[in-house]
Amino acid sequence: MFRKITALLIPLAFFLLPCLPQHSDTSSLTLVFGGDIMGHDEQIKGAWDEATQSYNYEPTFRYIKPFIEEADIAIGNLEVTLAGPAYTGYPQFSSPDELAKAASKAGFDVMIQANNHALDRGKKGFERTLRALDTLNLIHTGTFRNTEDREKNYPLILEKNNIRIALLNYTYGTNGLEIALPCIINRIDTVTIKNDLEKAGLANPDFVIVTMHWGEEYQRSENRQQRQLASFLFRHGADAIIGSHPHVIQPVRKHYPDPIDSSRYNLVVYSLGNFVSNQRAQYKDGGIMFSMHLIKTRDGTSVSDYNYMPYWVYRADLTGKSTFYVLPVDLYSQNEDHFNLLDHNQYKITRFYEDTRQHLKGIPESPFFRGWKIKEGVPVFSE
Repeated sequence: MFRKITALLIPLAFFLLPCLPQHSDTSSLTLVFGGDIMGHDEQIKGAWDEATQSYNYEPTFRYIKPFIEEADIAIGNLEVTLAGPAYTGYPQFSSPDELAKAASKAGFDVMIQANNHALDRGKKGFERTLRALDTLNLIHTGTFRNTEDREKNYPLILEKNNIRIALLNYTYGTNGLEIALPCIINRIDTVTIKNDLEKAGLANPDFVIVTMHWGEEYQRSENRQQRQLASFLFRHGADAIIGSHPHVIQPVRKHYPDPIDSSRYNLVVYSLGNFVSNQRAQYKDGGIMFSMHLIKTRDGTSVSDYNYMPYWVYRADLTGKSTFYVLPVDLYSQNEDHFNLLDHNQYKITRFYEDTRQHLKGIPESPFFRGWKIKEGVPVFSE
């Protein structure tokens, strides 16, 4: 959580100082990215605990939590507002603060917020979301209270293990809703993005990541506009791109800046799919977490390893409501008796896994949960 990393609020004057000497030792950093954290009506209803008269989203994150906690920096896409009651799902989301609180407890450090649902509850909801995240000590970017806030805090600079990351975030739109000044949400505009990447470069980052809310919903392949934007971002300084919005998994591709040198490459994940939602149709009922391991030496910083963690969203329909679990496929396969899924759910998780492996053929799958067992309801490494 917040204690794990430092978000640097660097005034422009800092950028003009001479570069400080770099440490000579090799440094490493693992980043993990999660997809769309949604809050449909059934999720809100299912999180209500009658006994405590409060909302509890801990079950959603229970089984994926060890993987998130293992990362040095974990980043998610918060695709709801925290606008307060009345809580509603689609089409204008407002989830209880407990959703973000549970995400933070599970190990998420940063929430990106430039997405098409950021304005669902207007200016008041927009501003309350920022306050709620601040109260939870969740670092956030992509939305800002005003110009001064954006100038001071963007691009977001994160530092851990002697590696400095610049994180940028943009959305294609906001479902036709217009933002009320002085609030700001980052839109996909190549002139603005180019300027932001230049500003990021002045902070001397070791690695630049751009998160994009883009593409066409429910399309499993990226479109031409996404490919063109990816090329533009790489030309202007991005080292990796992580995408969201389609609510299904899209391909992971390498981009080689130097066609002769295959040892150095950029990565683009066109869409991670849903992290959690009530979308139950094929391809929409799960997603991936994407992990990148960075190595920093005297020669620079590069991706030394990457993989994906496939998970399926298990909706347990009991006692008149539904409980949602983000269920890693590997963990399930070793603990089927614990979950005791009905035949139709066994079919769906198997179908999701086969679809995902075929779609991401050639991309390594994370071995993280191999050897884990469920004991007293929680994952435990047993080897």
